[in-house]
Amino acid sequence: MPKDAAGTDARVSPPETDAQRRRRRAQFLRELAEARELRDRVQPRRAKVARLRHAMRMRTFRW
Repeated sequence: MPKDAAGTDARVSPPETDAQRRRRRAQFLRELAEARELRDRVQPRRAKVARLRHAMRMRTFRW
């Protein structure tokens, strides 16, 4: 199988549809949220500090 410079198959695959891209993005965001929840459970002190820091950023944000 020929490979291109990026290491992927050189055969041209059809461009993905918007629905496929949205589905892939939704899956990624679900996994990201799950990873964040796991990290927050494993490191509660760091999670609390991150929440406080985020709240401070939001209070000082100018529209």
